[in-house]
Amino acid sequence: MKPVEIRVDGLSFSYSSTPVLNGVTMDIAGPRFVSILGPNGVGKSTLIHCINKILAPQEGTVCIDGKDVGGITIKEMAKIVGYVPYSANDAFPLTVVDTVLMGRHPHSRWGTLDRDLDVVYDTLKLLGISHLAMRPFNELSAGQHQKVMLARGLVQEPRALLLDEPTSNLDVRHQLDVAKMLRRLAYGKGILVVMISHDINIAAKYADEVILMHDGSVFAAGTPAEVITEENLREVYGVASKVIEDEGSPHVILRDAVPMDEEKPGAQAEHRGARLREGTEARARPAGRT
Repeated sequence: MKPVEIRVDGLSFSYSSTPVLNGVTMDIAGPRFVSILGPNGVGKSTLIHCINKILAPQEGTVCIDGKDVGGITIKEMAKIVGYVPYSANDAFPLTVVDTVLMGRHPHSRWGTLDRDLDVVYDTLKLLGISHLAMRPFNELSAGQHQKVMLARGLVQEPRALLLDEPTSNLDVRHQLDVAKMLRRLAYGKGILVVMISHDINIAAKYADEVILMHDGSVFAAGTPAEVITEENLREVYGVASKVIEDEGSPHVILRDAVPMDEEKPGAQAEHRGARLREGTEARARPAGRT
């Protein structure tokens, strides 16, 4: 499978009169595992919605393999980019097989059902949930539910997989299971996996690259060690922390929230401006840790 290349250039987006993204520029390419971090409301979900054509950029461009996504049909887009939303509203008592089979829609044509079912069952086996095949989807636990949604994204056979907080609402063990699985999938299938996350330590442990967003822009991007620093966490999240090294990855020990009078918004704005002037971007790097 040819590695996918995604370039976002000067992307801006607003909901009504509320700006959410402001001049986002970044380059990411597979196979690799990328995590997008940042506080609530900084535009993480809006960014991947613009990449995936759910939303249309108001300024700037999103290109996949050099082609503006505006010129790619929805069906073709679904063959390139799989999407696992923050939560699914599927309330109908479909079986797991039928739920996952819905992900094959971009490839559907007359006489392909056997092939589609083969892909579905192979994916369930890959994720270790074959035993759930005939269970009603709406009766699953949160961890099982998330793996089924991941399977539905994978059966699209995409070259990039975008996930909006796939470890939310999961216990610690399942959070680790999902993160490890996503990393294996990135290299095992040769695809780009992009995960929005609020868990800084999981991103630090498993991601090849971290994109840290703040105020609708890319604040910092690079390896976990380059991005997850005490200074960056203070400025972006407003927290005091200690960052230590654990098995080659940064690990964050939270200390306290930074008092409001210490946040110095003017100084932060000046610092962000300097970063933007220096052209801070999320750059594709050769595949790193395996």
